[in-house]
Amino acid sequence: MASHPLTSETAGSPAIAENASSRAAAARHRMSTRNRLLFFFVAWLIVLMPFLFWWSTWFGRRLSNPEISEYLNDEKHPRHIQHALVQLGERMAGHDATTAQWYPQLLRLAAHSVEEVRNTDAWVMGQDTSVAAFHEALARMLQDSSPTVRGNAALSLVRFGDAAGRPQIVALLQTASVAAPEAGRVIDVDKAGTSVRQGGLIAKLQSGERTTEIRAPIAGRIRALYVGTGAAVPAGAEIATIDPGSEQVWEALRALYLVGQPDDLPAIRAYERNVPEVPDRLRQQAALTEKSILSRAAK
Repeated sequence: MASHPLTSETAGSPAIAENASSRAAAARHRMSTRNRLLFFFVAWLIVLMPFLFWWSTWFGRRLSNPEISEYLNDEKHPRHIQHALVQLGERMAGHDATTAQWYPQLLRLAAHSVEEVRNTDAWVMGQDTSVAAFHEALARMLQDSSPTVRGNAALSLVRFGDAAGRPQIVALLQTASVAAPEAGRVIDVDKAGTSVRQGGLIAKLQSGERTTEIRAPIAGRIRALYVGTGAAVPAGAEIATIDPGSEQVWEALRALYLVGQPDDLPAIRAYERNVPEVPDRLRQQAALTEKSILSRAAK
């Protein structure tokens, strides 16, 4: 059978078919307007949500007077209470007379169930030393169950010219010991040398079906860990020791510059050592604090 030569129409048919296939594929893959809008909305949320979280938890955001009143009574969100307290502390430090309207709230919060709220409240009450009720509340807070609350109360009392919290201030310079609250098996543990915030997780214990989280009582750096994963520990066993953070040490040294006694010198001299763990400013402040104490003792 004789073959027929290709015509121009039939010669172009593969290209036409390829173009048609490409257009069909493009149509299938082309994003609809609805899907495009949905994509951009999700991308916008991914960017917006971290910002909104930061904005809602950032204590530097200025609050109006109604917001301060609202936040101080927001028992469901302790960080809102802290936010309002920080704002009040800054206003009090600037001698804003309008802050007096919230003073009864500050006295109430001294017995709040959340440690971080009491801790912030102790600092705020030290911003106005003209209020005798603050002085009395801070003196009671020296018996608080939290070492950081006791320490902050002691630091604020120094502003009142009251050295009753001196032992608590010295304790702020010392390593904190972390013990197992109950017997159990260690199923997770942090590493020595790790920086931790107050309340940060250090280890987990498994006791039967119950898991207990062991958290840092202070902010600082884990000096040593005495257990490893899988170890069985009795109740009260020492889990770790934590060196206090620089800011805590700094405030304690400055307070002891004013109220320290010769008995406090061993704790102070630990920060005069020329070692990498002690920043220069702490070494300098420790030396100044020792000099001030010795000068007072000589008089």
